[in-house]
Amino acid sequence: MNPEYTNHEIQELVLSVLATADENLVVPIVQLGHPVLRQQAIEYTGQLEKPVLDQLLEAMRQTMYEAPGVGLAAPQIGIPLQIAVLEDLYPIPDSIAAEREREPLEYLEIFNPAYASISDREAVFYEGCLSFDGFQGVVTRPADITATYEDRAGQKHTREFSGWQARIVQHETDHLSGTVYVDKAETRSLISETELWRHESMDVATAKKVLNF
Repeated sequence: MNPEYTNHEIQELVLSVLATADENLVVPIVQLGHPVLRQQAIEYTGQLEKPVLDQLLEAMRQTMYEAPGVGLAAPQIGIPLQIAVLEDLYPIPDSIAAEREREPLEYLEIFNPAYASISDREAVFYEGCLSFDGFQGVVTRPADITATYEDRAGQKHTREFSGWQARIVQHETDHLSGTVYVDKAETRSLISETELWRHESMDVATAKKVLNF
C-alpha cells in the first residue's frame, strides 16, 4: 500500500531532499530497492509553493545533467510526485542515431504524463537507468506513441514521439507508476556497462547470440 501525504508533508519532503543538494543543486539519486521506486506516484495538483517547485525542477535538471542521463523522474530522487524532466542533446555518431531513430530532444518537463502506442512498430534496444546504476538490459517498446502531460503551469499538452524520444518518454513515465525498465527487460540480456563497453557497445543481435536470450 502506498503511503498517503498531505500537501504539507509533500512540501516538507521536497524541502528535505533539496537540503541535500550540493552547490550545483545536484541531489542524490536513489537506487533500485528504495520503496519510492515501487510506488504509484501522486498526481501533481499544485501541492508545492511556486518557489519550491521551481527549485525542485532545477535540481532535477542539474542532477540529470550531472549523472549524466537523458531523463529523471521525481521518484528517482525520493519524491513520489508525477513529475519528470527529459533532455537528449548529447552528440552521438550518425550511424547510432540512425539505428535508434534518435532525434535531439530539447529540455522538457512533464507532469502527470500518460502514453499510448499509435502504430504496430516496435523497437528493441538496450537501455539503462540512473536508479540501477552500472547495468543495461534489452527492452522492447512501442516505436511510436502519443503522450499527454501537463507543464509546470498546469497547461495540458498532447504530443507524438517516435524512435529514441518515444523510449525516453516511456521510460520516465513508467517510473511514475512504480515500474523500472528491468520489469520489461529480457532478463538474460542484463549486462554490466563494463562488459557492454568491452564489447564495443554490443548490439542486440550479437547479445542474443552471446547471452542466449
